[in-house]
Amino acid sequence: MDARIASLYRHPVKGFTPERLTSATLEAGACFPCDRLYAVEDGPSGFDPAAPDHISKMKFTVLAKIPSVARVRTAYDEASGVLSARAEGHPDFAGDLRAPAGRAGFEAWLAGFLGEEASGPLKVIEGPGAHRFMDSKSGFVSIVNLASVRDLSQRLGRDLDPLRFRANLYVEGWSAWAENDWTGRTLTIGGATAEVIKPIVRCAATHVDPDTGERDADLVKALFDHYGHMFCGIYLTVTDGGTVGEGDGVAVG
Repeated sequence: MDARIASLYRHPVKGFTPERLTSATLEAGACFPCDRLYAVEDGPSGFDPAAPDHISKMKFTVLAKIPSVARVRTAYDEASGVLSARAEGHPDFAGDLRAPAGRAGFEAWLAGFLGEEASGPLKVIEGPGAHRFMDSKSGFVSIVNLASVRDLSQRLGRDLDPLRFRANLYVEGWSAWAENDWTGRTLTIGGATAEVIKPIVRCAATHVDPDTGERDADLVKALFDHYGHMFCGIYLTVTDGGTVGEGDGVAVG
């Protein structure tokens, strides 16, 4: 199957706006660059920066828990550490998330936006060292097959935005759902090589329209009803680093 990378995205703050890239450099054993660097606790999560470990997404301000987070539009400047945020009816925000004042500013801004939808004090936390706030303990890069999304859309009789699935890489050219059988296989992606860890089991985050912030489709149920599984996409671990970009080929070994 001839396949290529259609688009690449990072999510600097877990749960918030995907940012499109033209290329990225993947490193062996590492997460996608600048992905899930930060997360916002919705009440104390128990995360210990001195001993970082995987934490459930439901401890954070994510779409599965608070759909209206999708109505916040964020952009992160990696060089300066400045996060910009905007939402209709609210003043714009910009602050350096590397500094206490910037984190406190975003916490206050987001608390004002979410109001009673937030269940506890909000706190911006940063992954120390190489730690990132991923949903998977072992799959550090995610890929979604656009043909699978189209097939699900056809079953439902409506177009689904692939960004509901919050992947790093979106691939064009594979047969729908072929990826579900690739656990343990090798992918060559542009200049990098990766091993498929497992299919991605989907959650209520996919129910949220990324434009409106409304829950408008039960995709978990739809996946199970139509296919007998709740998968869409695959997790990878990079085994040999390299640059990947839009239009690069993707080959299954």
